[in-house]
Amino acid sequence: MLGQSLTFLQWMALTGALLLVMALSSAYLRRLPISTSAIYLAIGVAIGPSWLAWSKLDITEAAPWLERLTEVAVTVSLFIGGLKMRLPLRHDAWKAAYWLAGPLMLVSIGALALFGHLILGLDGALALLVAAILAPTDPVLAGAVSVNDAADKDRMRYGLSGEAGFNDGAAFPFVVLALEWQSGPLSAASLTSWGLHRLLWAVPAGLVLGFLLGRGVGELAVRVRSHHRDTNAPSDFLALALIFLSYVGAEALGAWGFLAVFAAGVGLRNAELSVVRENPHPEACGNDRRTHPPAEQLVQGRVTEEAAREPAVAAGRLVAETISFGDTVERLLEVFVVVLVGVALARYWTWRALPLAFALFFVVRPLATRVLLARTPTTRRQRWLMGWFGIRGVGSLYYLCYALSHGVRGADARMVASLVLSVVALSIVVHGLSAQPLLAYYERTLARVSKRRGLTVAPR
Repeated sequence: MLGQSLTFLQWMALTGALLLVMALSSAYLRRLPISTSAIYLAIGVAIGPSWLAWSKLDITEAAPWLERLTEVAVTVSLFIGGLKMRLPLRHDAWKAAYWLAGPLMLVSIGALALFGHLILGLDGALALLVAAILAPTDPVLAGAVSVNDAADKDRMRYGLSGEAGFNDGAAFPFVVLALEWQSGPLSAASLTSWGLHRLLWAVPAGLVLGFLLGRGVGELAVRVRSHHRDTNAPSDFLALALIFLSYVGAEALGAWGFLAVFAAGVGLRNAELSVVRENPHPEACGNDRRTHPPAEQLVQGRVTEEAAREPAVAAGRLVAETISFGDTVERLLEVFVVVLVGVALARYWTWRALPLAFALFFVVRPLATRVLLARTPTTRRQRWLMGWFGIRGVGSLYYLCYALSHGVRGADARMVASLVLSVVALSIVVHGLSAQPLLAYYERTLARVSKRRGLTVAPR
């Protein structure tokens, strides 16, 4: 249970105080070599049973509602992450994302499952389940290393953002496979059915449905808004509609909803690109449509009805308001979920997670990334950074709660929860402490390269 010692009003006061402190101290926190997620985790530990004892959380009991909470957090983050990725899907910057979300994830699942079975002594089904839960990187907690905005073309950030978008859905088939295996031996027929349905159909169907829905609704919304010069249309409603419809539509078709939501964000951005190509803003790029900036950069303050007549301005307002809304929701959910992880650590921390985290953070992902991305258009420094920043977080928590709600019980449930929560907490601390220094070093090296080459913009 959550919050047995505090009343609802006390929880409101604590939440308000936390948000106020974070809002007023943001300028100071940015200078610290630590992420805000690590601070939220520390607050959760402080108010949990191990210190102030204001709250306690049993993941196995809370799994049903926590599954829904983390599901919402992941879907919002995936949609906004997709919306920030403006480069064409065939651009070289996407290649690293495809390799990270596909072959690298498969290597990670196989290596972690083998480690869990041979070193930790887990049976095959549980080892695969833990590996599949921990394989995907997180779209919610990776804000510091993901694409900042639509004008960001850095290939390290693009690779990590694309990976987080794709692999939260691509890992789902292996979670399902592990759960089926735990319920009984896998036959050739069941494996064939799993491959045809969960992989060959569910993955591409989710991506195609989401992309088409995002692009179609986006173009329709821009056309209607510019035609009616509508300056007060609720973009947050449109964003929620796309998230809900793409997710539910994919699930209804037997496809993966997470992939559909990410693709819907990419599709909405593609609609913005289509609009500015066909109807470029006259003051934005002159005669060269290829240099047209992201449409949201054309929106400054309040948009007049006359300005809203331009399709590029209507698209910019739609995208700008959607990103603002999504970022706010994402930050609020991040605070709540990470604090809950800190509260739960008192009950679920296990030292057995240390070798598992070490193998994942320092061996499996860095080496696999270095090898698999060798022929992608990325630098050696970018590949090492992508290998290091495999942040685990809310996505893994969702899969954990899904597993606990779909058949994992008793001692197995506690073992899986302990390993996953402990590794997630270690990731928040280790990656949170290293993110700012490593990113500052990365930006300095880009600046030095630019200076040597006489460039005004660092090559990405």
